[in-house]
This record gives sequence, C-alpha cells and structure tokens, in this order.
Amino acid sequence: MKRRSKISSVFVILATVLSLYFVSSSGIYHSKDTVFAQSSSLTIISLSSDNKLINEGQFVISPNPFTGTGNYTIKDNSPDDAEKDKDGVIVLSGIKNGDYNIIQIGTTSGYSVDQIQKTIQVNNSSGVATFTDLLMNNAVTSSASSISTRSVTYTTKFECGSIFAGEGPLRPGHYDTDISLFNKQKFQIQVLWNSVPNNGQSSNAILLKMDSETSKSITCQDIRTSLGNNNENFIEGFTIINVPLDSTLGSEITMTNSLSNDANILDVQAFYTANALDTLPHEVIVDKISFYIIQDGSGKIPSNMIQKTLDISMPSGLNQISDTEKKVKDALAKQYTLSDDDLAKIVIRIKDVSVGVGVLIDDHAISLSTVKPELGS
Repeated sequence: MKRRSKISSVFVILATVLSLYFVSSSGIYHSKDTVFAQSSSLTIISLSSDNKLINEGQFVISPNPFTGTGNYTIKDNSPDDAEKDKDGVIVLSGIKNGDYNIIQIGTTSGYSVDQIQKTIQVNNSSGVATFTDLLMNNAVTSSASSISTRSVTYTTKFECGSIFAGEGPLRPGHYDTDISLFNKQKFQIQVLWNSVPNNGQSSNAILLKMDSETSKSITCQDIRTSLGNNNENFIEGFTIINVPLDSTLGSEITMTNSLSNDANILDVQAFYTANALDTLPHEVIVDKISFYIIQDGSGKIPSNMIQKTLDISMPSGLNQISDTEKKVKDALAKQYTLSDDDLAKIVIRIKDVSVGVGVLIDDHAISLSTVKPELGS
C-alpha cells in the first residue's frame, strides 16, 4: 500500500512541477537529467493498470504538432521520440502551440489500447497525456460494449437522369441526387467512395481528401463518371462512402461502438430533386395577338369592345402554320358562347402578332435525407 501511495504522489508531482519520474517493476526511478524542454513539447506516457510503463505504444496526433495540419503518427522509441531510451515515454520537442487530440492505435502484445481520446493544450509549455492499457484478459469483459472498429460507412441511394415514358421504375420526369459531405473534425480525413448501380457492377473506389471543417459533394455527374456511364437516360443504385480508421490511408482514428455520437465522423446528407410531370419541363412558345372587332352582327359581344384594340396570348407550336384569325374567333366563341353562325357575322382585323417564350412548365419535388453512419470491423 505504501508503494502505491508513493507512485500516485509521483504522478501528482509530475503534473505539478513538470518533472519526469519513472516507475519500473523494481521500484521508482528518477531521471535527474531528464526534464521537459523549455520550448513547447508534448509527452505521451503509456501505463498498465498497475502503473507500470508499457513500451511499443503508437499514437495519432491531430493536427500534426510540427506542421499544424493533417495527422501525425508517432511510435515509442521511433526517431522523432526525444526519449528513445525510455520505454513507455514519448517526448516530442519543438512543436507548435495549439490544442491536440491524441488517440492510441497500438500497444505492446497482450494489452488492449486505451480507447479514450485525450485533448492536450500546449502554449509555450509542455503538455502531458497519459494512456492506461489493460491486459487482454481484463479487456474481454468490456469488449461486448466496446468493439474496436476499422471504418465508418455511409450508404445512400441515388437517382440520376430522365425517364421519358414507362421504361423506368419512376414516373416520367427528371431526377437528380446531390450527396454532401462535411468534415466536422479538427483534422484532415480521407474518404473512399464508390457507386453500385442496380443490376450492375460496382465502380472503383475514389479517394477524397477533406481538410478540417470543409465540405465536398458527390453529384450525378460524378456518379456517372465513376461508372463510365454517360449515355443511359436513367441510372439508380447506391453510393457507399467509407472512412477508414486504420493507418492504411493515414487517417488513423480509433473509436468504439459504444461511442455512437463520436462515430459520426462526417455529416452526410443526400438532397433529391424530382420532376414528376407526364412530360419533362419544357419551354412554351406564346403568340401575343393584337386585333380589332370591326363588326359584330351577333349582338353578343359587349359594345365597348367594338373597334377597340384588344389582345390575347395563345400557345403556339414551333414551325407550325396556323390561322391567326381563326384562333381569335375560337377564343371569342369560348368566352361569349358564340355559335358558328354567330362567328360568321363577326368581322375582325389582326393588328399585330409577337412571339415570346413562356415560363417553364415545371413541378419539382425536393427532399433531404440525413445519412447515419455504420461501424465496420
């Protein structure tokens, strides 16, 4: 009991006076020659549950303490470790000031890594982060609620292109998908995505590098390009977005199933637009016709409209020959309930015809879907 009290006191002193004390299986070892550097530095200590130093620790620091961007991986006793002769102690000297997130991704055989991320602030001083690793047989009991993962995956549906008749699963119209990705982390991450069309082969994976707090989008054009498919009117399927958590792509991140909120590394949202008309949106050519009613033998048209400039706008077909006077008389017949005999008694004169393009006939539906992450081993 006295030994444990003494060890606890040692770590209190370490945090207070910024001096290194080391504990080994044979007792307490004090390095009189080893003190924290006067310039900014970062010390990472790996301990067992009984406060013994553990070697072979490997860590990811975000952002890189030397450059201020990206991630930095360091292993105990590696060339950048200023304390190569001290197992279980990593010292990085001459680093930039800032807040650093540290995650343990490796340790000595027989132990499980500390799953808790440490955040250390360095400001013209020395920061210390301590990780406690459990023996594997002690870690088994907690593995049911804390399962190590190697990736986070987001899967979303896409609908791209136009359906003109009954050849597609949806109504005729134009369909578009825009998948937006936002990196809400304080460090750069790398993303792999690929498309899987219905009844087709998956595309090759495409790498996206995303800096801290930046966004990117995956559009229908990107999906078509990834599939080598730029000809078909309509394609649909799924887009799979994968964030590796191991060191394969330098995006070393560690988390557990129990940390469901932390697992949502990205904000991923899918934005869909659809035009579900029987025909696609199109421009409408409109004739604006100015005319006079010279004579009304039917007596059904109000007298104040006789011999007065009137106008009417009517849809017109491209490259089609039409009888403008008949169009006007048909419109008068509909408005004033005129028979063919009545129309024969009406004399009109066309003053002017101008052509314009009407507003797009359109009927869009839009929807937004937030994509939830799935943890993968």
